[in-house]
Amino acid sequence: MRFLTHSISRTGGREVNQDAAEHCAAGDLACWVLADGLGGHGSGEEASRLAAAAVMEAFRAQAECSPSALLAYIGFARNAVLKRQEENAIFSGMRTTLVILVSDMRQALWAHVGDTRLYLFRDGQLARQTLDHSVPQAMVDARQLDAVGIRHHEDRNRLLRSIGGREEVRATIEETPHPLRPGDAFLLCSDGFWEYVTETAMEVDLAKSAAPAEWLRYMELRIRADAPADQDNYSAVAIFAAP
Repeated sequence: MRFLTHSISRTGGREVNQDAAEHCAAGDLACWVLADGLGGHGSGEEASRLAAAAVMEAFRAQAECSPSALLAYIGFARNAVLKRQEENAIFSGMRTTLVILVSDMRQALWAHVGDTRLYLFRDGQLARQTLDHSVPQAMVDARQLDAVGIRHHEDRNRLLRSIGGREEVRATIEETPHPLRPGDAFLLCSDGFWEYVTETAMEVDLAKSAAPAEWLRYMELRIRADAPADQDNYSAVAIFAAP
């Protein structure tokens, strides 16, 4: 098994891009991370950059595909953000979301904090997706809102979990390794991306795509067609599992 990866990260209608995406391989192990920063004065950009870089550094130091490794990587991300906050008070309010995917080429595990999502597609169909740590998702869980209502809910940006500050990070970690098959496709994306690309549209565009870059290009055309001029940053990482 091998992976084909392509990523995009755009400012959208904003002056600063507060998203950060990275990936790397270490032998038969690979790791992908996407973070979406929150906070003024450039602190959101700093938070996402620090978190993503910390995950990559921790993975390179001890590459592993396990729930405990994911927990450790998230801990490194939290410590990096907290250290920067302690160094400069201007960053005290910065926060970031985070999603991590790791694989040993045979199976995959993932973890997330906030509303940056991971989707897994098998045989061209959506097989798994993360659930946001947000007020609208909590309403869906309580059967007060339909899942399709999350995208444009007035409280969509109200997060219940994030990385930053001294509070403990409550990540959702996939505990059971997911066996991979050739043709599986992953999509990691920030809310500025998935807000304008429905899951059905993701499937339609995947069916037309021979490579991750092509898949992202089709989906980005949808964003450019539908998003307002002042839209949020949007970032995505597309990964194809190939024989």
